[in-house]
Amino acid sequence: MFEPLKGINILDLTAVVVGPVATWRLGQYGADIIKVEHPSGDLMRGLGGLSPTGHHAGTYLHLNRGKRNACLDLKTPGGKAICDRLIEWADVIVANMRPDALARLGLDADTIRATYPDKIYCLITGYGTDGPYAGLPTYDSVLQGASGIAGLSMARDGKPAYVPMLICDHVVGEITAGAIMAALMQRGRTGEGVSLEIPMFETMAAFVLQEHLAQQSFDPPVGPAGDMRLLSAHNQPVKTKDGYIACTINTDAQVRGFLHVTDRSALLADVRFATVASRARYVLDWFEVRGAPLEARTTAEWLALFREADLPAMPCHTLQTLVEDPHLKAVELLDYEDHPTEGRTAVIRSTIRVDGQYPSARSAAAPCGWDTGELLGELGFSPAELDRFVAQKAAYIYEK
Repeated sequence: MFEPLKGINILDLTAVVVGPVATWRLGQYGADIIKVEHPSGDLMRGLGGLSPTGHHAGTYLHLNRGKRNACLDLKTPGGKAICDRLIEWADVIVANMRPDALARLGLDADTIRATYPDKIYCLITGYGTDGPYAGLPTYDSVLQGASGIAGLSMARDGKPAYVPMLICDHVVGEITAGAIMAALMQRGRTGEGVSLEIPMFETMAAFVLQEHLAQQSFDPPVGPAGDMRLLSAHNQPVKTKDGYIACTINTDAQVRGFLHVTDRSALLADVRFATVASRARYVLDWFEVRGAPLEARTTAEWLALFREADLPAMPCHTLQTLVEDPHLKAVELLDYEDHPTEGRTAVIRSTIRVDGQYPSARSAAAPCGWDTGELLGELGFSPAELDRFVAQKAAYIYEK
């Protein structure tokens, strides 16, 4: 087992996607995670799509593996008392509630670290805690618009478009997990905790600008903003006789091979396409050549030719064909298991191989309140106290 975070306790006060991505990643590395859910349940249980019971959408299942589940109402005295015990237990507290809501509950960084200076507290916000956007609500699509991601399609297609996945949540979630692991390393050396704040808007704006500030990275600018290769209208999957193929041709050797394989050898003498520098100068012309349809042959026929010439190309999968990809089947990315309430459910294993082995995918995401009783016992609460918390609706126990 690859468990570099074994023995690290994580209190997960997050919901929906960005926070669960971060804590899921920490759990993949062996951390013990307790996810606290309100009795109404994480919004993603239903928002993430259909499920047999309506309470375990696929997105929820995949992002909450390896976490134990405590169902608490933190607005009640009993729920807050249990949460205080969990804070004492935790090495790391991760939250993505609005800062003012956390402060009202006494779950903000200042309050917690005043008592426990060795704790690592991580707050994920939409727009930070200062600046004119601080405190505004947000979701992934809103951030795609605000950070310029949706606007990238404007140059290529003439209108903005969202990336059809929760790209901001996933990117920021992974960055958050990395920041927490760095903080754990520092605490290991110094014994001191730290307060982390990860603002999604700034993080994604930086993510976009690293690539697309481009020619305006210089003072004075040497050209417009934007990576012209990526913004070309021809930077699309290429049409074949029976579908599409995804290919990228970058080096001089690859260009020569591509022009030969696609029966455009006459362009080998074109100085516009002879070198990396010349193709950068005539990038729009080059991408028009590279993106031209290849409808004379099928996708499979083109792939065979491209692979013989050692050119980077793959079929352009749909959501339906992706899970049937022969490579993914051979390496067994997907498996299935029996879930306590949902029947047979898909398991996406870890993609990180360690010493030739893939780490465990961890336990299935549990129903709301699945571990409440067991966890309260571990925290030192008596059976009578547990019964009182349940009667007061401060805690909920799933009836197994």
